[in-house]
Amino acid sequence: MSDARQREEICRYGRSLFERGLTPGSSGNISLRLDDGGWLVTPTNASLGFLDPARLSRLDAEGRLLSGDKPTKEIPLHTALYDTRGSARAIVHLHSTHAVALTMLPEIDPRAALPPMTPYYLMRAGETALVPYYRPGDPAVADAIRGLAGKYSSVLLANHGPVVAGDSLEAAVFATEELEETAKLYLLLRNLNPRYLSPGQVADLVDTFGLDLPSHHDHDDH
Repeated sequence: MSDARQREEICRYGRSLFERGLTPGSSGNISLRLDDGGWLVTPTNASLGFLDPARLSRLDAEGRLLSGDKPTKEIPLHTALYDTRGSARAIVHLHSTHAVALTMLPEIDPRAALPPMTPYYLMRAGETALVPYYRPGDPAVADAIRGLAGKYSSVLLANHGPVVAGDSLEAAVFATEELEETAKLYLLLRNLNPRYLSPGQVADLVDTFGLDLPSHHDHDDH
């Protein structure tokens, strides 16, 4: 895909996410890893709804700015996920309402922030880790993500929002949307004793679609 097409793709998905209220104001950021090891990333204080393709931040493989506006201050969390998740080619970070709300609930398991509610949550987002609160831009968040050792493609930052990696920008966006909708389902059904997918149903999804779930690996190790 050409540089111009890649830039336009970032702007198009950013606008789609913004227009549907999935990340308000100038919140959220998107990065795309390039073949040379560098990135295209959305600038700091930029609204995803009004991105200019020519002003996207172009970084080299060491994270140095080559062209465009100053990049988002969330570069450390993107770097940590790329460094530990080798298949990642794009990362989406939002401040989506239901996913943020989920992080504030006392019962959330840091190793599986959501139960197995729907097949498409597992197929697109996998399982989701929850990391503790750090102020936005704090390099310590990168250490927390590195501590997950690349097992998770979707991570929730407490009181902040989701960070989701994909093998394409489309995959990362779709997984982030699936995570948000699943968090919404969880909040709608909380305390109503809903039926989740059974371990056997999850195992069938893993076997049929080749899913890479951390809990499945943990089970295999025992």
